[in-house]
Amino acid sequence: MSTTPDTAALVDYRTEPGRYRHWTLKFEGPVATLAMGVDENAGLRPGYKLKLNSYDLGVDVELHDAINRIRFEHPEVRTVVLTSSRERVFCSGANIFMLGVSSHAWKVNFCKFTNETRNGFEDSSKHSGLKFLAAVNGSCAGGGYELALACDEILLVDDRSSAVSLPEVPLLGVLPGTGGLTRVTDKRKVRHDLADIFCTTTEGVRGQKAVAWRLVDEIAKPAQFAARVQERALQLAEQSDRPADAQGVALTPIQRTFNGDSLQWQHVGVEIDRAKRQAVITVKAPEGAQPGNVEQIVAAGADWYALALARQLDDAILHLRTNELEIGTWVLKTSGDAEAVKALDALLLANQNHWLVRETTGLLRRTLSRLDVSSRSLFALIEPGSCFTGTLLELALACDRIYHLALPDDEAKAPKIGVGEINFGLFPMATGQSRLARRFYEEEAPMAAVRASIGQALDADAAFALGLVTANPDDIDWDDEVRLALEERAAMSPDALTGMEANLRFNGPENMVTRVFGRLTAWQNWIFQRPNAVGEKGALKVYGKGEKSQFDMNRV
Repeated sequence: MSTTPDTAALVDYRTEPGRYRHWTLKFEGPVATLAMGVDENAGLRPGYKLKLNSYDLGVDVELHDAINRIRFEHPEVRTVVLTSSRERVFCSGANIFMLGVSSHAWKVNFCKFTNETRNGFEDSSKHSGLKFLAAVNGSCAGGGYELALACDEILLVDDRSSAVSLPEVPLLGVLPGTGGLTRVTDKRKVRHDLADIFCTTTEGVRGQKAVAWRLVDEIAKPAQFAARVQERALQLAEQSDRPADAQGVALTPIQRTFNGDSLQWQHVGVEIDRAKRQAVITVKAPEGAQPGNVEQIVAAGADWYALALARQLDDAILHLRTNELEIGTWVLKTSGDAEAVKALDALLLANQNHWLVRETTGLLRRTLSRLDVSSRSLFALIEPGSCFTGTLLELALACDRIYHLALPDDEAKAPKIGVGEINFGLFPMATGQSRLARRFYEEEAPMAAVRASIGQALDADAAFALGLVTANPDDIDWDDEVRLALEERAAMSPDALTGMEANLRFNGPENMVTRVFGRLTAWQNWIFQRPNAVGEKGALKVYGKGEKSQFDMNRV
């Protein structure tokens, strides 16, 4: 049976700049400079020091928060410069001693979160015009280079010593776990034989060779480096349409109550049943008077339902994913007025080019994507009082199965779902597809049938006929069918389910982002359990001890 985790050991993803230990933010017109200066004594867990600007989960929690604050609190910013405040070192990557003392689940979840944060750079660059420039002012290894790779451009100081490297294979017996291999080929388009050399040497590549191999975009001598960074940051800013004169929205602290088995936010609730290894996540529809135009949205700020929901749901997902490892099934429910959700959707669609609406849509998109890639079984239950409509329907469409209660003898009480125009592309998955397109393999006939249902309140039989739900039990069979489905799921191997779910959820076109997550789920997950990496004489275990790793030389 699952036990309640020690509250002192829980990871809290909520933070704010006044509490940062590792990053400093500076704003200058359209350019924000985010400088990494890791406090080596401020690791999230005991047992290691964060030397040489190496990072752990706590460093990335701050980075995630800082980027969100730039997105929402500083709409005038068009370019983010990522650099280091340390002499001659940009970032040496994930802290190896942290990895050596961490559990397998911690390592994989750490890699997943850092992937999502870096993918968020590219998501903002593509969808909301926020550009990223890595000003690599010192040695840049492993995860440090992966941080740079996530930026639009990389500028490397040409000081005869600073180099970029991905030394994980020869040094640690693992892979660059936050998209390194994938971005080197898919994004930087480094020739595969050069990438082979690059990823199997520890010293890295510097200077003009790094430019020739496409590992960086440009180099600059130390005397010209700062000026060239500023010049290029302003040039990137010219490519953006973020407003220069808009008033930002302060991201006020996320409030929640927590008693171990129950977490409550204003718009999200989580109830944990440890005996069943199950969490019920209930998302509530907007209540009361809501903004009707962009002026009212801006006035509402962080209290605007759409923005508040995105932040609260994101916090709930991260809490469960990191702190509740044995809770393997998440049951998603909704409650409230479907008409209020429809009104919200109309507002989002009508004002989707407004900077705050666009950023909020982006946060919702990334939060839903975080749900997609979470290694948990996802079941949606559509019951009386549900409001799986439009934006909230995306929660159900993200699930592995959807059960919709049929009440043929009580039309008024029968739960309904509603498809909206918003479901056809405003919240694409990592594949770039809408969840409807993923569901129906973009086949014309079922997609047209679903589109024809826009504006209708679909009961269980109608939703089932359209292929929108998995099953439509009536009230006689509902309790038993749902109970058996959830009990069967809880009895299966979590490892097998993780692999199966990831394969089935991402059945659409492959792209860089899906390959990043696919390789993390399969390759890195496997390698992190092999004795060559984590055995007593594995590379991660003996690193820094003056011992030589001992490998099982059998190819598997």
